[in-house]
Amino acid sequence: MKGAPTKSATGAKGATGTSKGKAGASADAKLPGAKKKPGGAAAGAAKKKPFGAPAKKTGAAAAKAAGRKPQGSPAPSAPSASPPLQRDSFGSRAGRVLVLLLAFVCMVGFAAALAKATLVPSPGSSDLVHTNLRPGDSLRAYLDQPAFRDTVKQIGGNVLLGAPFGVLLPMLVPKARGAVRVVLVTSLVMVLVETAQGAIVEGRAFDVDDVILNTSGALLGYVLIGRRLGHALHPRRRHWWQRRDSSA
Repeated sequence: MKGAPTKSATGAKGATGTSKGKAGASADAKLPGAKKKPGGAAAGAAKKKPFGAPAKKTGAAAAKAAGRKPQGSPAPSAPSASPPLQRDSFGSRAGRVLVLLLAFVCMVGFAAALAKATLVPSPGSSDLVHTNLRPGDSLRAYLDQPAFRDTVKQIGGNVLLGAPFGVLLPMLVPKARGAVRVVLVTSLVMVLVETAQGAIVEGRAFDVDDVILNTSGALLGYVLIGRRLGHALHPRRRHWWQRRDSSA
């Protein structure tokens, strides 16, 4: 008759299993390359940061250090609003049309005044006026006049005659904006006018100093007024170096 195993047998088996477990653990510890895992207090001590180590950055500081935009940061400010005359509203478009129409009327009036001042024959001056191709000769003659009023009239009149080009060109022709372009366009127009009055108008002659004075007046008008009016009516022109940078 088989009976239940006695306590002594069970205890003997438990002791045997325990001894086998200890033996296996000791054998594993002796194997090459085996690493002991820290546990308990030893593991906590191993995880502690050394004294003086820098604190780990979190949140916005970590994002900033990594070069990323932190979450929740305010959006960049919107670009400045365009000038009133460049907006898409009905009032802005109507104002822009009126200003351009006024500039066109002024340009027509200026062209008529220029033609009257330069292309009207002056038979009484035929013996006094001579062609001048040397820059500075007529300027010296203007400055050597005995009456200061005559000097101001000759020099100031030629400067004022070219000033409307510098004011009206940037408004009517957006591609003509810029000091260099205003100077080139004005000098070309004045060369044509001087050539016409020297070739076909009696009592008139070509004078290179008049071209220089007219162009100087156009440049002065552009710097003082024309540049601001052009920026108010038309978007800013992209220069060639800006286009090259964007394409690169």
